[in-house]
Amino acid sequence: MGVSDGSTMAAFHAVYYRSLDGDEPVRAFLDDLDDEVHAVLAQQIDRLNLFIDTVPHLPFPHSSQVDGELRELRCHYGRQLYRVLCRRSDRLLVLLHMFSKRTAKIPASDIDLAQQRWDDFKERMDAPEAATSGRARRPLNAWFAELLTWSAR
Repeated sequence: MGVSDGSTMAAFHAVYYRSLDGDEPVRAFLDDLDDEVHAVLAQQIDRLNLFIDTVPHLPFPHSSQVDGELRELRCHYGRQLYRVLCRRSDRLLVLLHMFSKRTAKIPASDIDLAQQRWDDFKERMDAPEAATSGRARRPLNAWFAELLTWSAR
């Protein structure tokens, strides 16, 4: 998408948070759902990939601020409500936690879990290359391209 000065605006990329052992909890949550529910929710999550600098998040009621920079994406399938907690890291929108919404307020335990995953993500993203057990350990940003493999499988 071009802007008046001839430059282009880079889109944001929604990516699954990946733990050190390779687990992707949001993807796992989606994979445990029926195929139709999974497809509908994945399409709603995919809207995050449309964001640009002038539109950095969906407006209320589709999303809202939860705590600091932590946001919730409000998804639904029929009358069943789901929430995806996410945070922005430069051009990435990191999908940290997903759950079925059953109460008016997001439980503190869900917010805490998303924050722990964010802290882990940032620690690994910002880590310098270091020798670990005789081999070089790449920081998370060294495999940025792998993170961009977000897709609704």
